[in-house]
Amino acid sequence: MDIAPTTPHSHIVLPHALWRGTVRLIRSAPADAVTNMALDEAMLGEAAESGHTLVRLYEWARPTVSFGRNQRCDGIYSQERCDALAVPAVRRMTGGRALLHARELTYSVAAPTSAAPSLRGGYEAINALLVAALRSLRVEVSVAVPVARATSPGAAPCFETPSAGELVVHGRKLVGSAQHRESDAFLQHGSILLDDDQGLLHELALVRLPMIPPPATLHGLDASLTADAVARAIVEAIRGVTTGTIVETFDAALPAHRVAAAASRYADPRWTWRR
Repeated sequence: MDIAPTTPHSHIVLPHALWRGTVRLIRSAPADAVTNMALDEAMLGEAAESGHTLVRLYEWARPTVSFGRNQRCDGIYSQERCDALAVPAVRRMTGGRALLHARELTYSVAAPTSAAPSLRGGYEAINALLVAALRSLRVEVSVAVPVARATSPGAAPCFETPSAGELVVHGRKLVGSAQHRESDAFLQHGSILLDDDQGLLHELALVRLPMIPPPATLHGLDASLTADAVARAIVEAIRGVTTGTIVETFDAALPAHRVAAAASRYADPRWTWRR
């Protein structure tokens, strides 16, 4: 997918099917772990039912650790240790490894699978949008092309090394993303780091974690960048590529029954600590 030169008005030249119909934009207030994950899952169901693309931009009310859907935590992390450090834990519906959410802007995109039939196609469409938005802020971001095979969801933190398709600045991961696909819709969400809080994972862990190089952060590149500035850049990038209707809406527009059903699972320790 072609991307325009790096200017304050960078935009995607060739719009993807993801952005051709109705796009619903949600800018959420900072929320707790259960609420954030429940809203993301509710978006997935809504995308399947409505056929719309939904984009949510949000932050976290307090530092939180999230685990990948199939990541083993037993013997590596524990609820008792997280409680002792007052860091809530939640298990995502997407894959990947442990991630500390604090000073970041998180994005989530849910869309019907017909708009991006493959996992790779979904990543490419969303990454192209994120690259355009970040480059409009003069962040020299690019898509990682690692030579090594993708790592399994083990003990190493998410920001240890970039995986294929993640976004980096000079080889250091800036945006970590994960995707979950069902028959009718998919969800991709990811963290855009403002500052580096990943070191807290070493305090939470019951074992010695691999040491990781510092990730890239927006404040390390430009101290004036804020979560709101990045959110605005993403919204402008969406406006630049959407050929259908853009609807700006709120969390409350997501069906309450979907949010409540998802929240009950994310609040359940049997889900968070199931493996």
